[in-house]
Amino acid sequence: MDFTKVKKIISNAKHLVVFTGAGISVESGIPPFTGNGGLWNKYDPKFIELSYFFAHPENSWKEINKIFYEYMGKSKPNFAHTEIGRLSKEGVIKAVVTQNIDNLHQEGGASNVIEFHGTTKTLICPKCKKHYLVTKEILKIIPPKCKNCGEVLKPNFIFYGEQIDPQIHDNAFDTIVKADVLLIIGTSGQVMPANSLPYLAKQENKDIKIIEVNPEKSTFTDAIVDLYFSMKATEFFKKIK
Repeated sequence: MDFTKVKKIISNAKHLVVFTGAGISVESGIPPFTGNGGLWNKYDPKFIELSYFFAHPENSWKEINKIFYEYMGKSKPNFAHTEIGRLSKEGVIKAVVTQNIDNLHQEGGASNVIEFHGTTKTLICPKCKKHYLVTKEILKIIPPKCKNCGEVLKPNFIFYGEQIDPQIHDNAFDTIVKADVLLIIGTSGQVMPANSLPYLAKQENKDIKIIEVNPEKSTFTDAIVDLYFSMKATEFFKKIK
């Protein structure tokens, strides 16, 4: 594996963008949703279907609290997150577009992070649209309710059956098509419409260099990737540090 070459590409990049999926957070103890060891092999994902949430908010929130807050909420950034944070602070990485909802990029030090699927760190009132920061206090009563109107609050991430916020979609698109180097980490490339973004980057800039880091090949690997590293994200960043 040519780490000298990839170091040179990264250091010479004028607009390096990182695109991440669930794989980067596996080493922080957060399992992927699909595939081997995926959450949906253990749990029925209907509890985060939008229609089920509105019909059965208490049942939905019991699972949400257990999985996304009591379990995933304890996770910390790993070396890949903190290296992306460091390179972001140094101006090497211009932006991170992530499919993850765990906030670990921000905790790892990255600043310009576009959360394509939203975040677990805030709740939103479906009725009056008031936002709440998640705290231990707010989760003492399940389901949590809006102080303004009494409506059951919803985690501020995309549920099944819910559309991506057009503003976030456009922001991610505008960011990724500016890239002269795109670093894809830990995504299978199967989740729509996020999986269209790397293809759009390639379409907009035929000369873009696309580097992929993933233990297993994705839908991108043989289609648009220039350099593929079959390894964990933490191992990759240790090699190029």
